[in-house]
Amino acid sequence: MNNADIESPRPERLETSFRIFIDQAGYLPNAEKTAVFTFSAGYYSVINETGSICFSGVPVPAGADEASGETLFKADFSRLTAPGTYRIISGTDFSPVFRIGEDVYKNCFDDCMKAFYFQRCGCALEEKYAGMWTHEKCHSASAVLWEDHSVKLDVTGGWHDAGDYGKYVTAAAAALAHLLYAWKMFPEAFRRQDLNIPGKPSNMPDILIECRWELEWLLKMQRFDGAVWHKATTAKHAAFVMPEDDREQMYVLPVSSSATADFAAVTALASGIYREFDKAFSGRLLKSSCAAYEWLEKYPGFIGFDNPEGCETGVYGERNDRDNRFWAAAELFAIFDNEMYYARLLNLLNENFSLTSLGFASVGGFGSLALLLHNRGNAAVLSKLRSAFLAKAEKLAKVCDSNGWGVSLKPDQYNWGSNMTVLTNGMTFLIADYLEKRSINGDPHFRKYAAMQLDYILGVNATGYSYITGTGSLCVNYPHHRPAHADKVEECIPGLVSGGANSHLDDKFARALIPKGTPPMKCFSDNMECYSLNEVTIYWNSPAVFLLAGLTE
Repeated sequence: MNNADIESPRPERLETSFRIFIDQAGYLPNAEKTAVFTFSAGYYSVINETGSICFSGVPVPAGADEASGETLFKADFSRLTAPGTYRIISGTDFSPVFRIGEDVYKNCFDDCMKAFYFQRCGCALEEKYAGMWTHEKCHSASAVLWEDHSVKLDVTGGWHDAGDYGKYVTAAAAALAHLLYAWKMFPEAFRRQDLNIPGKPSNMPDILIECRWELEWLLKMQRFDGAVWHKATTAKHAAFVMPEDDREQMYVLPVSSSATADFAAVTALASGIYREFDKAFSGRLLKSSCAAYEWLEKYPGFIGFDNPEGCETGVYGERNDRDNRFWAAAELFAIFDNEMYYARLLNLLNENFSLTSLGFASVGGFGSLALLLHNRGNAAVLSKLRSAFLAKAEKLAKVCDSNGWGVSLKPDQYNWGSNMTVLTNGMTFLIADYLEKRSINGDPHFRKYAAMQLDYILGVNATGYSYITGTGSLCVNYPHHRPAHADKVEECIPGLVSGGANSHLDDKFARALIPKGTPPMKCFSDNMECYSLNEVTIYWNSPAVFLLAGLTE
């Protein structure tokens, strides 16, 4: 992610004029449907396009809400199931327009997945695929090794990480894990998806075509001895220019054990998936995964990363690599059923790391998921991992029930990238739902909590914004994203997920725009300069894809 300061901020609305909040993409016919009011209304109606009243009711009090600073009321209109276009009215207040239908999330789902194509590096984005958001071939020159500028390396390709043009291994691994596990768990959601992207073999779904673009870059980041370089970036973040106009020298930064372990994990995961579609590519991935793991075995100590003097791009540093090594061992065990890998992961289970985290800096949940889906090994271990996910989901459900918005964040959790937390919590609910359905006494109630997290992202929040560009009548349109600013196209690339509310206001533009004491959920501005509120990253998009796939399959 980028934290570069640029020009003075433009005034943007900090809040919307709406006082009735709904999911702006809409609702599935048989899903729970709840609108949130920030005023006491005696009555409300849901009207269709002709103005006919289709449903009426009285909002019920939901109490004072600390995160938004509002007193909330909730309107449950779940009994309205007829497909159509609607809005809610109450007196002179009205909601944004929304739809009910089986396909309400299709465009958003497709946009969020295609956003990865728009992040492609090292190629031109042609009009026939990119529409109005084209650019020329970028970042195609050789990189040099930071420690020895005489060593030239080809690290072209992959995805730009965020609003900047850097490429980071641990961030890439997390994004790929979200996407590849979405494919493993909800394949039917992707089989029918047509993203209009280049390089389409007839036998491979679009999600795997797109992930391969990033995987091919990852393979270039492996050193001859199996270790993996931490990142490929310029020395400083680029100015707000198009990618082809960023001609600064690209550097490959030193090896880290967390990058090497994440690489070993995600290439093993990918190898098992691509075996069905391209055995040669699958074999390359597995060979590289094993080489990375052999290096980790040779160097069992933590080898961290921090920016060397003169480098100012994102760090993605970690304090230890226990969870990363656990994930790597779990993925390789799922491939080989080899007792050596199992012994390693069992030893690591005694370390102090989360078994359910699905982020870029804490990846233990991916290792747990690998073992649970493989469903082999010690029954007590599998039970422990399953119970960990279910217990976390139950805990998060209580947080959702404790506030009128139904969001899984506590008031003190509106940090940089809070929307990623919401989305990965949504993933946790879907994983718990998936695990429950595989049990004898399955209880699908976790699914409704997953949908509530998507509702929050798409407009059921105190800002009123849909945090996904292009989705909803009031969506973010000015993210901290270099191409979105430099292309001079007013309409933003669709499908980019904004970081969201951040009560810490970690950039000077956010502090200038948002008054001190603003409630946490309202600490947001759709402003390009506010990188701590409104940047985008590949690993914020990827959990959105997972959530949308799980809810629409």
